[in-house]
Amino acid sequence: MKKFLVKINAYQYHAEFEVFAEDNVESIENSIVDKLGEKGVKWEYLGEMNDPKINRITYEEVIDGTRPVQTKKVLGVEVAAGV
Repeated sequence: MKKFLVKINAYQYHAEFEVFAEDNVESIENSIVDKLGEKGVKWEYLGEMNDPKINRITYEEVIDGTRPVQTKKVLGVEVAAGV
C-alpha cells in the first residue's frame, strides 16, 4: 500500500486529501471514491477564478523516505529515472 495525495478541482471548488491504495489505477480510484463517500473531505470555494467547465482530479504518490519516485537499473546499478 502506498500513500497518494489527491487534488480535486470541480465546479469552482477545491479539495486536497490523502488516500492509501495499491499502485494501480483501479485501487486508487476506489480509494478516492471511498474517501469521498465518507464525507470527511473539506471543500474550499474558489469563486470565479476557475472556469466551471474544467473539472480535474490529480493524484501523486507521497514519499516519506529518501528513495526517488522512479528508478531503473542501468548496468546493474539502480539509478533515479526522469521524474
